[in-house]
Amino acid sequence: MSLPPDKPLSLEKQFRFQWEPAQQCHVLLYPEGLIRLPGSAGEIIQRIDGNASLNGIIAALEQAYPGAELRQDVIDFLENAHDKGWIRVV
Repeated sequence: MSLPPDKPLSLEKQFRFQWEPAQQCHVLLYPEGLIRLPGSAGEIIQRIDGNASLNGIIAALEQAYPGAELRQDVIDFLENAHDKGWIRVV
């Protein structure tokens, strides 16, 4: 599925995003366990707040990392996260 570029994204209700010191990375916590989000995965997921759209997340990342060619990588990651049920379109 292709995510709409201008609709807000949010985490699915069963997930909580946080920094996990024991893992030394961001994670998504859910009742049965956790999903490690090392490096750029955590940078992307932390911008999902129920208000930011795919285009907004990409713009924020491009501002944080000027000159980086990241648009397609962000789209691919978020589509994968959506397919896995981690995020939803609001």
